[in-house]
Amino acid sequence: MTMKVLYGTGPEDIKGYDTDRLRDEFLVTGLLTPDALRFTYTHVDRMLIGGAMPVSEGLSFGSGAEIGTPYLLSAREMGIANLGGSGTIEVDGRRFALENRDVLYVGRGAREIKLASRSPETPARFYMNSVPAGADLPHRLITKAEAKPLELGEARRSNKRRLAMYIHPEVSHSCLLLMGITDLAEGSAWNTMPPHLHERRMEAYCYFDLAPEDRIVHLMGRPDATRHLIVADGDVVLSPAWSIHMGAGTGPYAFVWGMTGENQEYNDVNPVAVADLK
Repeated sequence: MTMKVLYGTGPEDIKGYDTDRLRDEFLVTGLLTPDALRFTYTHVDRMLIGGAMPVSEGLSFGSGAEIGTPYLLSAREMGIANLGGSGTIEVDGRRFALENRDVLYVGRGAREIKLASRSPETPARFYMNSVPAGADLPHRLITKAEAKPLELGEARRSNKRRLAMYIHPEVSHSCLLLMGITDLAEGSAWNTMPPHLHERRMEAYCYFDLAPEDRIVHLMGRPDATRHLIVADGDVVLSPAWSIHMGAGTGPYAFVWGMTGENQEYNDVNPVAVADLK
């Protein structure tokens, strides 16, 4: 297991960032690597982002040595989304089977988590978000069929999409974590329209199901001083509360969104008109 640490930055700081510095601070790459378990700890609301792709053998974790607690989830909750083939997750001896686009909520206090793929030819791709939690809630598997879908956008504006809520008060309770998956409709390219700010929450975007030759152009920064990141399949963008977030792809794609902060009100946002962006 590897653990990278990011300390976060403010909107004034990024005005002088070049491309490499912007990517170093806000883009997490290489999470979904065969037979590797990788985490990134960000001081932006202390979200922990992880990825694992067990191929030839299972992968396991649980120690909290890297963050100063007895176990990684001693004071945290976690959401694990399967973005690949069939797999299993074992939490303290309790086994869950996850198909593509299923999400497992792991409650605070879990000690050992084991990840495995059903077939090495089509390995599971486990993407994880973990945040501090102040309550003990039971583990729960939320299947793709159990997620709550919302139809958003318009085809004529190239932003028609289906947002599926998984870890959300309307589907499965958590302490502070929100997590879901958005799929773009065929022919649409833009996500998260209109752009907006979450003044009371941060968000992480994990883009997936991109072809190797395709990329996402992810826009971030203050509305009057936007910046962009070029994002590949499996990359994760950290979006602090002060930053807008929106993007467009050169081909079909989907993304996992994970949020944490002061509340779980999905619509607690400050919209920004596209015409006001600079």
